[in-house]
Amino acid sequence: MGLGVGLEMGNVEEEQTAFEIGVVVPRRVLEKGDECCGCVEVLVDEFRKVGLVVDRVLGIQEEFIKLAAPVETLGRAAAELQLMKRTHIGMDLPFEWDQAEAFVRQPDGSLFSWCERFHCYRHIIYGVVNKSDSTLTLKSDCKEFQWESGESLLQMLELRGFVKQVFPLHDETKRKQLLRSWAFNCWDFTRQPIDEIYAYFGTKIATYFAFLGMFTRWILFPAVFGVTLQFVDLGSMQLLVLPAFFISITLWAVLFFQFWKRKNSALLARWQISGSVAGGPGYKFSGLEWSSIQSPVEFMKKWGSDKTKEKEVFQREEWVGRLMRFRNDAFIILSIICLQLPFELAYAHLYEVIGSDLMKFGLTVVYLLAIQYFNRIGGKISVSLIKCENNESREYGADSLIYKVFGLYFMQSYIGIFYHALLHRNFLTLRRVLIQRLIVSEVLENLMENSIPFLKYSYKKYRAIRKKRKREKGSPTGKTQFISRVEKEYLKPSYSASVGEELEDGLFDDFLELALQFGMIMMFACAFPPAFAFAALNNIAEIRTDALKLLVVFKRPTPRAAATIGAWLNIFQEPAWVRANRLKNATQAQDMCSKQLLRTISGNEKLFVRVGKIE
Repeated sequence: MGLGVGLEMGNVEEEQTAFEIGVVVPRRVLEKGDECCGCVEVLVDEFRKVGLVVDRVLGIQEEFIKLAAPVETLGRAAAELQLMKRTHIGMDLPFEWDQAEAFVRQPDGSLFSWCERFHCYRHIIYGVVNKSDSTLTLKSDCKEFQWESGESLLQMLELRGFVKQVFPLHDETKRKQLLRSWAFNCWDFTRQPIDEIYAYFGTKIATYFAFLGMFTRWILFPAVFGVTLQFVDLGSMQLLVLPAFFISITLWAVLFFQFWKRKNSALLARWQISGSVAGGPGYKFSGLEWSSIQSPVEFMKKWGSDKTKEKEVFQREEWVGRLMRFRNDAFIILSIICLQLPFELAYAHLYEVIGSDLMKFGLTVVYLLAIQYFNRIGGKISVSLIKCENNESREYGADSLIYKVFGLYFMQSYIGIFYHALLHRNFLTLRRVLIQRLIVSEVLENLMENSIPFLKYSYKKYRAIRKKRKREKGSPTGKTQFISRVEKEYLKPSYSASVGEELEDGLFDDFLELALQFGMIMMFACAFPPAFAFAALNNIAEIRTDALKLLVVFKRPTPRAAATIGAWLNIFQEPAWVRANRLKNATQAQDMCSKQLLRTISGNEKLFVRVGKIE
């Protein structure tokens, strides 16, 4: 009966399997005799052999291969990868498909999270290799590709330029559910379906929205306090209330970050993610770097078990990396002082000299547009410098990028305000500058991050439809069909950062905007107390616009593992060698516990056999 129930459950999950990966290849017309050795035909056939469900869709210029994986296929891939998953006894053990019922399911009832499924997909599709001893020749139009023995088929076709892109696909059913319950749910301003967001987008994006929602709820208190101070005449008490307001928001910030750490830990426990190791070094797989946890086996192979040398090795690696980062940070600081600081001071001086309020507003708009391009140039320089650093993984490189780019944006956001506050000491001018910065910067950011990607996607779709109409103009039917849904997904822009796309995704810009907003309202709260109200209104709108951006405007983002919001919430850290030593000790202890459990189980079975024989 148990086996039958298990098979039934497997069949139900298999029926609910959706296409989650798209592979883009050139569209072509097959000639007779090419079906057996064509690149697309071989690729599709190999995908089916490894247990994937394949659907081919002809586009206007390309052909799309949609892939879905039954839970059994994903389970066997997870077992090959030795993915660590939480069991019902509370321990994280390597996944085994034959013992799938021993592992805890996700909050949505699925066996694997989106990050785990994506990891398994990549393992499957890049694990298709030529198992024969000879080289196979694949044809596509007039081209021939040599598939060497032991070579990954998909990786070879990517390097040859035949496979144009491999990207995650939106699940239409889940996407529409999130649109109703999240993006279009305007009645509940800050509450969000965080578990559903985690199940669909992964840990990092869900953590961002959990942080944004909690920050927006907490900011309502200082917003009400600030508006009261602004519009209620307190008479002689005004001088006493402003210092109390500043002290209260300082305590508010401290309490907020402490409570956020508690909430973050609760989320990680619910999502079965170990926060102590989720920020560890990354590892490489199939030539691609994954933002995930380094496996204990690879960790032991790399550093060994010699306790006398491991501390020295880690300290040397850590100090070399620190020296490289110090050199790069010094270069960034000198560049800011020599290049950006004069530009910022010139803007602040012109703002003080100009008499017309309309011209001041126009100057602010031009200034904010100009610095966007200056900072992108600085960000690209920062990425080039980071490549020379001895970072342990992609996540460490991304953190280094955050510090450098935030330094650039910090100067452009605050130096003009400090100029008015410290040199001119004009309180009314300072307040006017704060109002214009808050309004103009927030409006420009929302316009640029939402409208520009949508316009790019609309233009690409328009060009694609126009080409299709020209091609079908002489057809017998004379009708033009709309482009397929998978092709629409392909035409959408990727959710990537404005700088350092190879290191960070689009959350980099969202977190940067939030960090700059937090710094502005905290440092200049006494000059303009209603700034908290402006920030609250912006964040309420930001939750919905970011949700629409992810669900409608962009491709489905590649999931990235992140236990916290990373360098944006910089908390106290151990040296690298101590963290590594703890990880190794935890791994050894876990292995011992696993072996002891197995011995216990085996011993109990032998005992039952002996008792049975005696009876």
